[in-house]
Amino acid sequence: MTVVIILKMRLIDWSLCLIADTEYLSKINFFSVIEEVAEQGVSLVQLRSKKTDSKTFLNTALKIKKILSPLNIPFIINDSIDIALACQADGVHLGQKDLPLPYAREILGRDKIIGMTASNSELAKKAESEGADYLGVGPVFYTESKQKAKKPIGLKQLSLIRKNINIPILAIGGIKSQNAAEVMSTGVDGVAVISAILGSKDPKVSTQKLVQEIKKQKSKI
Repeated sequence: MTVVIILKMRLIDWSLCLIADTEYLSKINFFSVIEEVAEQGVSLVQLRSKKTDSKTFLNTALKIKKILSPLNIPFIINDSIDIALACQADGVHLGQKDLPLPYAREILGRDKIIGMTASNSELAKKAESEGADYLGVGPVFYTESKQKAKKPIGLKQLSLIRKNINIPILAIGGIKSQNAAEVMSTGVDGVAVISAILGSKDPKVSTQKLVQEIKKQKSKI
């Protein structure tokens, strides 16, 4: 299964996606950490902001876009199509309760990335058939990063979804350096993490460890 797609004449590596949750804005040196880990191997960044107002969300997005653009790292906005358009992000990630994918595609056009969340094969197949560019599948393990998180799907279910889907898959939920290789062994294209990096005492080292484990498993495939 390929780990990259071509978009706007450049390769996109799905290996390690940082979900930059604005819950960490007041807890860490948010923008400095994002810049630091981007230079250590984070290959994709998704900005998630569930509680901030639209103005703060946009200002945060613009700052992250400025950091990532020179590094050619794709930038995805979670849920908010208007913010994605305003900051000229590379795309959006949509949940099952967000604007349906076909309508999002009409607004964003074919040049933007659209990802969808899926927790089972049925939802994954539906998203793929509607034109999703990639899937975020999980939670694989228990996670504290989301309130009212769903029951973990586990590696067996993740592997089953991978076998039935042709577009890139990012595994999410409770993933850290200690289990990243195991997750990658299911054939997914990459992992998406929040607390494994932003909640770490040393985000730089944590990123390096994640990258190392991901590469180690890729070398076996």
